[in-house]
Amino acid sequence: MNAPATLEPSPVPTPAERAAAPRRARILAVTSGKGGVGKTFVSANLAAALARRGQKVLVLDADLGLANLDVVLNLHPKITLHDVFTGKATLDQALLPAPGGFHVLLAGSGLVEYSRLTPEVRDKLLEVIGQVAPRFDVVLLDTGAGISDVVLYTVSLADEVLVVVTPEPTAMTDAYATVKVLAAQQQRRELNVVVNQAPRGGDGRGVAAQLQQVIDRFVVPAVGAKVTLKLLGDVPLDAAVREAVKKRQLVVETMPGTAAAQALSALAGKLVG
Repeated sequence: MNAPATLEPSPVPTPAERAAAPRRARILAVTSGKGGVGKTFVSANLAAALARRGQKVLVLDADLGLANLDVVLNLHPKITLHDVFTGKATLDQALLPAPGGFHVLLAGSGLVEYSRLTPEVRDKLLEVIGQVAPRFDVVLLDTGAGISDVVLYTVSLADEVLVVVTPEPTAMTDAYATVKVLAAQQQRRELNVVVNQAPRGGDGRGVAAQLQQVIDRFVVPAVGAKVTLKLLGDVPLDAAVREAVKKRQLVVETMPGTAAAQALSALAGKLVG
């Protein structure tokens, strides 16, 4: 699937370019090929785990038309990114503290005007990220699912990509499609992977290995370069997650001793390390 011709993703900065640039946040896009794999759950809990390690963290809800970060965190914002984009509120008014010791920029739901990448959406999103980047250590972009032009443009603004996948065949197929497009259109050569809902007694290595095999076979010849999936870790299937989501709580905050919470803390440790 090709993105619309209007999409012109920003090139991925080289390490030398990043080193020469003024200090700013490490920008990480958390994305997925398929909805329902726990992308927002991972974003929110990873942010809390990073905050526990002394990082100043912002989660920007970049699923502009189908936002649900507010639901996950049990927040009821009066001001959203929509108000910032339209000039009805300032960025500082939209920045909210969240449970877990990090900040959020929340988007709205059911806003059709954000379902495609218009020049206005492109410019406003770029402007907002440019303003928050110097103020935080880590900015997590919680993107929409799939490979729409809005999602791909949002991902193009990140230094690194974290693809959330589950062991389900449909989720793996869609994750492969996402990696394929990012490798071809944005010259992404290394992507982080988190396997969510990993079966008990197992881990995500098998899932990551299967994806890597398919990428080596079909994507690498197409782009003419090695594309590497780096398994950041896996989050095991855990009843505590279902309970936390039901209560709109962060599992790393309310049930830190559970397997899922410990796995998310380990992911944060790897990112900081």
